[in-house]
Amino acid sequence: MSRRSGLTLIELIVAFTIMLLLTTMAVPLARSRVKRNRERDLRIALREIRTGIDKYKDMCDGGKLGIQKQDAMCYPESLDAMVEGVKGSGPNADVKLKFLRRIPKDPMTNSFDWGKRSMQDDPKSQGWGGQNVFDVYTKSSEKASDGTPYSEQ
Repeated sequence: MSRRSGLTLIELIVAFTIMLLLTTMAVPLARSRVKRNRERDLRIALREIRTGIDKYKDMCDGGKLGIQKQDAMCYPESLDAMVEGVKGSGPNADVKLKFLRRIPKDPMTNSFDWGKRSMQDDPKSQGWGGQNVFDVYTKSSEKASDGTPYSEQ
């Protein structure tokens, strides 16, 4: 009597069913991990830009930056100005002071285009008056795990 080796149809169906169940459980976990990583990257990018804005404001208030526009209220005119640098004053008059190495990429929109608010804008506005850069936000319309829009972080 010869004995055949191999799997029966039932064994194959059971094995594929188990693999399907495991895959179905793994996909949502992977998606939530990707979302958490993007949220973390967003917080890091926002902190970097906001720290640069705060340093710019502190140096301007201290009189360490060159001549500023009147309606800028000692905030940077643009994010690019923080990267390109601003002429100092006094002993630093020949030096360009830089507040960002580069504009970080927005992990939610995958672009370098951030939403901006000026000091004169409403805190929840989605439009930028253009006078200065007081704050930045992501232009993504998605919501975080807690239900708040990413643009309010």
